[in-house]
Amino acid sequence: MRQLRPPAGHDRGHDREILRLAIPAFGALAAEPLYVLADTAIVGHLGTRPLGGLGVAGAILSVAFGIFNFLAYGTTATVAHRIGAGDRKAAAEHGVAGVWLALGLGIALAVVGIALSGPIVSAMGASARVAPFARTYLRISLLGAPFVLVALAGTGYLRGLQDTRTPLVIALSANAANLVLEVVLVYGIHLGIAGSAWGTVIAQVAAAFAYLAIVRRNVRASQASARPDPTQLRAAGAIGAYLTVRTGTLLLAFTAATSIASRIGDAQVAAHQIAFQLWLLLALCLDAIAIAGQAIVGRALGANDADLARATSRRMIQWGVGVGLVLGVLVLALDPLLALVFTRDPAVRNELRPVLVAVALMQPLGGAVFVLDGILIGAGDVRYLALAMAGATLCFVPCAVLVLTTGAGLIALWGALFVFMAARLYGMGRRFRSNVWLVTGAKGT
Repeated sequence: MRQLRPPAGHDRGHDREILRLAIPAFGALAAEPLYVLADTAIVGHLGTRPLGGLGVAGAILSVAFGIFNFLAYGTTATVAHRIGAGDRKAAAEHGVAGVWLALGLGIALAVVGIALSGPIVSAMGASARVAPFARTYLRISLLGAPFVLVALAGTGYLRGLQDTRTPLVIALSANAANLVLEVVLVYGIHLGIAGSAWGTVIAQVAAAFAYLAIVRRNVRASQASARPDPTQLRAAGAIGAYLTVRTGTLLLAFTAATSIASRIGDAQVAAHQIAFQLWLLLALCLDAIAIAGQAIVGRALGANDADLARATSRRMIQWGVGVGLVLGVLVLALDPLLALVFTRDPAVRNELRPVLVAVALMQPLGGAVFVLDGILIGAGDVRYLALAMAGATLCFVPCAVLVLTTGAGLIALWGALFVFMAARLYGMGRRFRSNVWLVTGAKGT
């Protein structure tokens, strides 16, 4: 049996490994929203209608690309298993399968998305003045879909190799290139919102080719095949199907919450949007530990070291809850200032401040939930994850409906979200306490 763990009782050894992966992963995660932030800053100077179009198209793209994050998560777990087993050739071949799957799905997404861009924008409720800008940005951005998904698969491959620094470098480089390109295309060549979209697409193409170069180098070094392997593709697709259910139900719950908030009132939906975006920002810190969990647990189980998998998992849960507590205290301490920074409307501030308390209280819970999610993904226990997420959503739905029918208000809505997160914790925590997920060797994937 391969032994990867440091001497017993040395949590510091686990901590170094966790932080080595989590800190760069956090940097890469934090860099992802910079694409939209740069677009928003530049398009914002073009006028209200282009900015509105960007908002509509950006919301569509976030969902369209977000549903495919299994290309990163699933690839990380399987590659990490292969690396733990000492089979770099199989790891490279699964990385290749992930890239081919991403390419095929990206082309399909681009074709279908462009064809349906008009009806999709209309379904989002864009006005006749905003819709042309939204369609322009959406259609151009969808041309980058194959490259975005290839980059996701490449990111997952490198994480599986226990490398989170290279994705950080690529993300920062691509964002810098995107900013320069957008300034030139929007202000220099005067292409308007189309220039903003083209700048982002070009940066995405460059990032995808950087990942392809790395995968190609590792394929050659391990004497693996660069051709699509039907067996590997089927395995990647099966993992992806379960993770799609997981992600889809998660998006469904959060989208439903926003929809309910909009029906409660204008001040309430504005406060909900601020609180939710803050919650997403804080989630990046916690998700970085989850990514470390995917890589470390996958490698340990691939090396037949179940003891290491459980020991490091426990330590990562402690880190998740601890970081969540710190973030929660920060939100509570900054509560009055945050309300002032994000809005000038007294009505929105009145709604926002109690919700910020709810956001703070949810952080330790979120820390445990996100880390457990990463641990089970790393273990390849994706079928159970899909079922657990569906079960949590079923707990959330009646609570959300009750809020809607009774007009209970925004705090009650966030109470429903708390129930959703608590149900996720129960489902995954129960699984973690068992030994069912500790499947070692190649059987784990």
